Amino acid sequence: MVIVLLPGVLRGEAEGRSRLEVAATGTLGSVLDEVGQRWPRLARRIRDEQGELRRYVNVYVDGEDCRQLAGLATPVGAGAQVQVLPSIAGG
Repeated sequence: MVIVLLPGVLRGEAEGRSRLEVAATGTLGSVLDEVGQRWPRLARRIRDEQGELRRYVNVYVDGEDCRQLAGLATPVGAGAQVQVLPSIAGG
């Protein structure tokens, strides 16, 4: 089981939940695939049409930025926490 943590801005796409329990393990891509099957609107906010992470979305696996690791191929084991944080623009 993997826990996916969502900020308030994305909770509306996941039935108001702040924590999602996902059975998939292996890679970040497989976790996000399951998220996409269960919450397709949320998945469209995280990944683009080619299945890549959107530029303005940061994803952390156990506190580590996945872009500094192996991107969607980042290993995700049972008990891991995946945090999704969209960038906030402001002035």
